[in-house]
Amino acid sequence: MSLRVLTRHALTGEWLSQALPLQDLEYGPELNGPGSLTGRLAPRLLAQQPTLVDPGTTEIYVEEDGEIRWGGLVWDARTQGNLLSIEAASWSSYPQRRHDLHGNLQGRGPYTYADRCQVIRDIWAYAQSVADGNLGVIVDSTTSTSTIGTPADPYTFNAWETPKLGDRVDELVSGDATPDYTCVSEWNTAKTAIVKRIRLGWPRLGARRTDLTFASGINIVEDPEVQISGDEYAQVVIASGAGDGSAKRRQTSAVRNGRLRLEHVLDLPDVKANDVLAARAAAERARRERLGAVPQITIRNTRSARFGSWQVGDDIYVRVHNAWTDYTGWCRITGWTYRPHAPGGPQAVLTLNPADSYQYGAVS
Repeated sequence: MSLRVLTRHALTGEWLSQALPLQDLEYGPELNGPGSLTGRLAPRLLAQQPTLVDPGTTEIYVEEDGEIRWGGLVWDARTQGNLLSIEAASWSSYPQRRHDLHGNLQGRGPYTYADRCQVIRDIWAYAQSVADGNLGVIVDSTTSTSTIGTPADPYTFNAWETPKLGDRVDELVSGDATPDYTCVSEWNTAKTAIVKRIRLGWPRLGARRTDLTFASGINIVEDPEVQISGDEYAQVVIASGAGDGSAKRRQTSAVRNGRLRLEHVLDLPDVKANDVLAARAAAERARRERLGAVPQITIRNTRSARFGSWQVGDDIYVRVHNAWTDYTGWCRITGWTYRPHAPGGPQAVLTLNPADSYQYGAVS
């Protein structure tokens, strides 16, 4: 396996390093989030060339066997003893540092019955239209039937509130009937430029994979934690939105299921749209209603599920057998962290959600 880490300037495209010697490298993508990269670097290298990892303006990539596996922006660099620790996140971390200063994305809104995928594209178009704000990120042309805003309650971006663009993207993908996204980086066909992409999926990213399996004694290398927590359980969720006093927006999602009533309040002070609040409440209730889950597993590379054979959003049958539990069920991959230099060989730490309630479209 040939692996190297590359860095370059986010605005000029100038390559700063094409073989950054990071130690303890870990990286991976995320469903509806940026994913992350961490590693450590000897400070003497940074002293010799301080622009190698300039937080906030340096792109960082991981290339394996000639293919870009991950890309993003360095956000943090700090010393720890004799090493410098680096933290990075992929492209959707950038809108979290940007705001709408013009209102309604400079005339692209307000939105009524708008396709959420189009609003996401508009957010990125606005962010990258401002001077020194163009990362060159491409957003998929995917369309959906998931809409936001009504004539009585249009979806707006008020300039005086300086809405954070990243928070608005999170709102648009937060419900059960909303699109998904993940961040992708890859060489172009000629391998002369890197394509930075927000991959959109409707109705969901991923597919149900009957050709792969994760199982104890086969490719799961540690006994995973199985969570059965009454503290986290609720079959009544109240989503509390923007406003004060009696004018505060509120939507409730509730079921009766023969269990003692348990409630959870989801505080979303920046959300004004009732349909967004209702979707968030329903999604949170569906998550909290499940007792018994395997939130994370660590696997090694085997023929039953080779590294790179799955994607964000896939659901795979998981079998966990140990002294405490016999757990079997479909789990959806919501992200992973790849550890290429783990003791005993490469490992991947996958985060999972129960997959029974998900519906899938075509794999893109």
